[in-house]
Amino acid sequence: MKVLVVGGGGREHALAWKISRSPRVDEIYCAPGNGGTLEVATNVHIGADDIQALADFAQGEGIDLTVVGPEVPLVRGIGDEFARRGLRLFGPGGAAAAIEGEKSLAKTLMAKYGIPTADFAFFTEAEPALRYLRQRGTPIVIKADGLAAGKGVVVAQDTPTAERTILDFLKGGVLGQAGKKIVLEEYLQGQEASAMAVTDGQTVLPLAPARDYKRIGDGDTGPNTGGMGAYSPLPDYPSELAERVEREILRPTVRAMAAEGRPFHGVLYAGLMLTREGPKVLEFNARLGDPEAQVLLPRLANDLVEVMEATLEGRLADIRLQWREEAAVGVVLASGGYPGLFQRGVPVVTEGDREAGVHLFQAGTTFEDGQLVTSGGRVMTVTALGEGLPQARTKAYQAVEKVRFEGRTFRRDIARGEG
Repeated sequence: MKVLVVGGGGREHALAWKISRSPRVDEIYCAPGNGGTLEVATNVHIGADDIQALADFAQGEGIDLTVVGPEVPLVRGIGDEFARRGLRLFGPGGAAAAIEGEKSLAKTLMAKYGIPTADFAFFTEAEPALRYLRQRGTPIVIKADGLAAGKGVVVAQDTPTAERTILDFLKGGVLGQAGKKIVLEEYLQGQEASAMAVTDGQTVLPLAPARDYKRIGDGDTGPNTGGMGAYSPLPDYPSELAERVEREILRPTVRAMAAEGRPFHGVLYAGLMLTREGPKVLEFNARLGDPEAQVLLPRLANDLVEVMEATLEGRLADIRLQWREEAAVGVVLASGGYPGLFQRGVPVVTEGDREAGVHLFQAGTTFEDGQLVTSGGRVMTVTALGEGLPQARTKAYQAVEKVRFEGRTFRRDIARGEG
């Protein structure tokens, strides 16, 4: 069969790699792909958000299955367009993907159906938001309602920062349309965790838990990024907690979406805070996390294509997910200056042989005159499998030292002290 992977990041390289291991797959295309996806696929020069062109390509090339990595095409309705043309696509339709594209919709859904989350309020004008801030105090979380490429969430520890953020979003227009409506949210304390599940709208199959690191600097310092590393499994996420998350969050959300006329199929992602009162939802996404996918997919023992086809055919109840016993740690290598201004076109050199169980899932890379060079802020995720988190961490950081490019930056505390 022929498979099209939509997207060009580390998650999509990991998806293409995992799909390539299925004996059922003959050809893989990535749109637009990156320097790493060329190892297992043919790159197609179509943007991930060019829905019509992607559908035309899938139709013309006879693609049997399209797998969407990033959120933007999902929220914009790529699933609906492919369904209209009779093309098979793994991922939710636009109405269901709105659970990620509209924070206010997700929060309203949770409040209506009793899904645990932080207290919140919505605002479209600055003055009422500032009055609410003065009543609630800080710390407080400020979120843009729409998609903002990882820049729409600010955890304000003091009033001046909160006021400035509210004014920047609602009056300054720094996030454009995405920030025209904001959510002010109660600040929750605890450890974060990423709880994802595959669902066909009826059956919900939770994936192994993972944890990602959103801030640029060690010790969770500096601005938020698209993610600087991840690991799985989680020592503080026992089976009892996993069952509780499935019972109180994942299954009720899928049922709620169906009740609201937004049936969800694909991967539902719940970003959780593990509080003293129990797990609470920070956000929902409508796809695999990045960089969580880069540590989960190497641990998944199943044929991913079989899981996806079972989802599309409504027979997930027949599937049992199985996980390798090894732990996985992924370290993101970023361009100097990221998440701010950074240089592109910097040569990337890998030194020595790659150890077994080590993967270089590329993201912001391309080839120029036969040389691999940087083309984005997050350049690649270096993932390693090990008998436990300490061994996986050691292997990952040893592999990091074999990848060189000028300005290379990365966190040195991924999975530190775990296991």
